[in-house]
Amino acid sequence: MKSKLFKSGLILATMLCLTLGLQAQKFGYLNSAQLLAELPEVKVADSELETYQKQLMSSGEAMVKAFEAKYNAYAKEASEGLLSKVQMQEKEGELGLEQQKIQQYEVEVQQKIIKKREELYQPILDKVKVAIEAVGKDNGYTMIFDASNGTILHANDGDNVMTLVKTKLGM
Repeated sequence: MKSKLFKSGLILATMLCLTLGLQAQKFGYLNSAQLLAELPEVKVADSELETYQKQLMSSGEAMVKAFEAKYNAYAKEASEGLLSKVQMQEKEGELGLEQQKIQQYEVEVQQKIIKKREELYQPILDKVKVAIEAVGKDNGYTMIFDASNGTILHANDGDNVMTLVKTKLGM
């Protein structure tokens, strides 16, 4: 009998501790996409990335214009019968190589843009991460969820920490 009473008391105490433990947890959320869109550093990075992309694209456009000029000259000479079959094959081979260079440059441009984006955004993302961690620690949050990627289904019981993170970032 004492054993049953002891077990019941132990189970009741365990359930009480678990209930109190759950009540002590504090959850918050924020929309990281919205936060990043509002950061002045992101706007500066976007502008710098756009300028960089335009520079790369203008070089590519110059390559394409030079290719088009060579192709048009070749087409004119070929249609007027000024080139032999051997000369036509040589010019076509040269145009093919030049076209490959343009395609290779397009791939390089994409890689350079990705690298530049990472280079510009990583310090901003690190700064935001530090601010979120600080808000979580300073305000006793057990977890802070990102509402922008669909991982949160119900947010009424949590606190939106957007204002706190903005304050921490000096916004």
